[in-house]
Amino acid sequence: NIKPVNNFILIKKAEVQKESESGIVFSKSASVVKTEGKVISVGPGKLHPDSGIPFPMPVVEGDGVVYGKFDGTEVTIDGETHSLIRDNDILVKFTGGSLTVDSVEAVNDGILVYVETREQEETSGGLLLASTNDNSRRPTTGVVTKVGPGRMAESGDLIPMSVEVGDQVKFMDFAGNEVKIGDKEYSVVQMTEIYAKF
Repeated sequence: NIKPVNNFILIKKAEVQKESESGIVFSKSASVVKTEGKVISVGPGKLHPDSGIPFPMPVVEGDGVVYGKFDGTEVTIDGETHSLIRDNDILVKFTGGSLTVDSVEAVNDGILVYVETREQEETSGGLLLASTNDNSRRPTTGVVTKVGPGRMAESGDLIPMSVEVGDQVKFMDFAGNEVKIGDKEYSVVQMTEIYAKF
């Protein structure tokens, strides 16, 4: 039995996707390695550096999580791949076993923003053309879909979030992490990365 300490969380990693939703089988090198999994156990959390008040852990055993591509340390337990991640590596959490807009929640001071990408263009004849502009950047505006509870202050109180679901926001260039839910692209950004709402 591995029991995480501090703000570490033990995740059982989701299986590698070897087939597309339409049934196309991927080669071994093209298989999709997901950065999501199920929470197996949770450490007690870290302490605020000034007040010593414990930060609440944002997940419980059984929650699903999506975390950063380069986050965590892999461990093998009983022949299965797991990962030890920190609580601040979590981009979003979800319940019910599958990642959907209805089941997903933002954590801490995270904000899930729907961004409309223009990665492909449709011709009048119905052909889809992939974008060829290597200099194109990911959009930095979008609509707030989910809002986390907020960051903890020294007193232990949560700092209120300044945006709410439905707000359109502008956030910093290169901020956020991409999360795909269904066939739509989202960015998870922190409250401090938001410039304005409108």
